[in-house]
Amino acid sequence: MNKRWLKLAAVPITLSFVAAACGSDDDGDAGSSEDTTAATEAPAEGKTEITVTGPERDESEVGGIQAGLDVWGAENGVEVTYIGDADWEANVNTQVEGGNPPDISFFPQPGKLAGFARDGVLKPLNDDAAAATATNWPDAWNAFGNVDGVQYGVPGSANLKSLVWYQPDKFEEAGYTVPTTFDEFTALVDQITADGGPKALCVGIESGQATGWTYTDWVEDMVLRQHGPDVYDQWVDHEIPFNDPRIVESMDTVLGIFAEENVFANSGTIAATAFQDNGQPLVDGDCFMHRQASFYTAFIPEGTAFADGTPGAVDVFYFPDINGDAPVLGAGILGAAFNEDPNVHSLLAWISTPEYAEARQVKQQELKGGGLALSGFLSAANGQDLSLYQPLEKSFLDILASAAIVRFDASDLMPAEVGAGTFWTEGTAAVNGDKTAQEAADAIEASWPS
Repeated sequence: MNKRWLKLAAVPITLSFVAAACGSDDDGDAGSSEDTTAATEAPAEGKTEITVTGPERDESEVGGIQAGLDVWGAENGVEVTYIGDADWEANVNTQVEGGNPPDISFFPQPGKLAGFARDGVLKPLNDDAAAATATNWPDAWNAFGNVDGVQYGVPGSANLKSLVWYQPDKFEEAGYTVPTTFDEFTALVDQITADGGPKALCVGIESGQATGWTYTDWVEDMVLRQHGPDVYDQWVDHEIPFNDPRIVESMDTVLGIFAEENVFANSGTIAATAFQDNGQPLVDGDCFMHRQASFYTAFIPEGTAFADGTPGAVDVFYFPDINGDAPVLGAGILGAAFNEDPNVHSLLAWISTPEYAEARQVKQQELKGGGLALSGFLSAANGQDLSLYQPLEKSFLDILASAAIVRFDASDLMPAEVGAGTFWTEGTAAVNGDKTAQEAADAIEASWPS
């Protein structure tokens, strides 16, 4: 894989995007759309039906995405259909191999996007779409859709991953306090287990063809905490092998936390439990904590209060660090085109806008129950109206703003054969106890493309 692009993709996000992304105060003064949004009107000629696919498939996610796409479709006389697919990673490969790809797909893995781009399957953004995304999103986020100096991807959403979900009143009742260091976190896990009540953690890594990705997130957070951003970048770039002892240590650390006595697995085992199926047991009191990204609000049971101090309300704390450098793991979704149709590229330009983000946020929050419900959506688009977000959602941006180090999800940056392949499957084998961390890491290293 071309190291030049990987090095660009692995650069630190300096968080200047937070101020830019939110570009408004809490009163919702988003500024002039003329300053932030490039033109997205459909050309006179082009497709009148456009299909968009992606991995986001929760009812509220699908409804939110469709609402954002429909604004552009209605204004331009184009029927746009979004299809969410639990097995998107495998099915998009099949569609491409069969010569029948969608018009646009949403990629959670820049590495997969880069592979398709280098194979000539994806088409570079046309000039208008490239100008729009450059205007509407910070450079650090656009870098993940840039392959060998050419812009293919448009950022459509952002995620903050270094979060732990919990219920403050349950902590208080049990006499537990929020950990502020990783040693305190592991001590808390041990204490909860020793107390013999609800489990310390709810964990599930099942996700169809993508089973195992939640384990990789844990490992990535641990590499940042135990070994720092330089080692993390070398790992992503394959300047150190995947089975470097430091990476194996981080894999082992997570497997230790995943010990059976520490974990409530809703379907009996961690690998059999869908990643979505941890919100209900957290609220039901089967466990005290669940480490998962900001989007997980979409999977907390409807009607749950968030961060308002009421009994049963759910809140988050930062997954604690080790060295005091406050690293944060992030990710996002990138839209890219499989053809050069002008309407397809005009739609991609629209997806980059704050107006698309606002339309999606409003609908997704409505589908989650309205009121004080959280949408599960987060965007770093410039000039958004922050009044559309709930206080807890704004706190996610506060965590990003206070982070000294931010890195994009490593598996998403790695070659697809690894990041969306062996890292998942071998990681799952390790979680199941079929392989040791060393054996899994050795197999992943052997799969790295030359």
